[in-house]
Amino acid sequence: MAENPPRFPPAGPVAAFCDELIARDLPDLPADRRAAVVGFAGRRIAALPSPMRLGVGLVAIVVGCAGRLVGWRRLVHLLAVRPLPVFGEYVRLVRSLGYAYVWETWPATSPTGGAGEHGG
Repeated sequence: MAENPPRFPPAGPVAAFCDELIARDLPDLPADRRAAVVGFAGRRIAALPSPMRLGVGLVAIVVGCAGRLVGWRRLVHLLAVRPLPVFGEYVRLVRSLGYAYVWETWPATSPTGGAGEHGG
């Protein structure tokens, strides 16, 4: 038996999608913070209960294949502006994890991801 079983969903497609989605939604978020967000989202998705992780993993694989075919930026834009059944839930999951991490970790983050203060 292997000491480290394969991770499901695969971390690569989840990270690539999350990175592009957060870059699109929060263009002023510094790269190091975006990397922290991607790591957090990946850990949380990997820790989902098995049936949920299986479903999210299957969607992540399909999205990963599509991202490699058409390009991550195009795919993320399409899924962000036209939420498709099931895939729209994946966008919402990744987005909600990212936003929660950003504003819990750096509460003064601007709506575009900048580090400056914002009215409040």
